[in-house]
Amino acid sequence: MLQEQRRDNKGEKYVIGPTGAKLTLNDLPPAGTERWVIRRKAEVVAAVRGGLLTFDEACERYNITSEEFLGWQKAIETHGMAGLRTTRIQSYR
Repeated sequence: MLQEQRRDNKGEKYVIGPTGAKLTLNDLPPAGTERWVIRRKAEVVAAVRGGLLTFDEACERYNITSEEFLGWQKAIETHGMAGLRTTRIQSYR
């Protein structure tokens, strides 16, 4: 599912995030985030899909491998946000 990048009345780029709220670059998890809860993973995936960040920028900013990001993306596509739950990862594979 491809996200569409939009601009608000101030010209700021945003996409609709996983919770249905507007998601801008400033709303994304901080660079260097180490604790990855479901919502944060889904926000990064939405940002890349919507063009707020490139794939490479996301991997570098969050120090994650391309395989890790692609795993998040596939989990969302296959099982929705619940697929990102690490405690139940075997249930979703």
